Amino acid sequence: MSDIDEDALAEVYNRGLDLEKSGDLEGAAKAYREALELDPSDTGGVSIRLAAMGRGDTPEKMPDAYVETLFDQNADVFDDILVDQLGYCVPLMLREKVRQLGIGPFERLLDLGCGTGLTGVAFSDCAKHLTGVDLSERIVELAFDREVYDDLYVGEAVSFLEEFEEDDGSRPSWDMIAATDVFPYLGAVEPILKAAADRLVPGGYFAFSTETLADDVLQGRPYMVGPKQRFAQGEAYLRTRLAEAGFEILAFDPITVRLEDGEPVPGHLVVARKS
Repeated sequence: MSDIDEDALAEVYNRGLDLEKSGDLEGAAKAYREALELDPSDTGGVSIRLAAMGRGDTPEKMPDAYVETLFDQNADVFDDILVDQLGYCVPLMLREKVRQLGIGPFERLLDLGCGTGLTGVAFSDCAKHLTGVDLSERIVELAFDREVYDDLYVGEAVSFLEEFEEDDGSRPSWDMIAATDVFPYLGAVEPILKAAADRLVPGGYFAFSTETLADDVLQGRPYMVGPKQRFAQGEAYLRTRLAEAGFEILAFDPITVRLEDGEPVPGHLVVARKS
């Protein structure tokens, strides 16, 4: 951000927000495009807003700079917002689904997008070694305070899977990878499915949650940015890409992921096994 005129960026971004709220979507889109020119890394996530408004192409994922800033800024109230206000309990749902499936305990579990450690806490009794990774350094500091992870790293989920090496140069594998509340930030799932398959031991498990929208909203699209600026994926798209990546689906359950303005947000809880 050092080379960016932050005052100009804030002015044009806030102008876009005001215009969007007033219903002037064309004016808002013009302002957001100005913001993108000032800040190509897209710290404000205007590319996502443009896609949600139908005024821009749908990106394959949210900008890393946007996600990092979003979570850094909300780190101290993250659990209060997610659990108390939004009713988020996907980690506990996943723990119960693993119990129902009769899989585990796990030698090595990787928690992608670990946040403050809610999934780590849920699986602390059935994983011998827990690794957490998150894009937000401030969030990772809070996860460290929970004292449930053996290793914690700051990094983007897919890049971590593709690039991480131990100090001795070895590339570790895991027998369980969890990604709760990661897919709403990704859009296209091919990169994470391939990268996860490459890091799992034979017969290892990949478990994740998604958000979705009604078929008449998705209109056959594999994924799109929804009205709340989060990615939604279609079930057929997910099933096809899982099979192509070499996964056998063990569970594909419809769930309420969280609440938004008091309304349930639909999604899926998926557990798949590397063939």
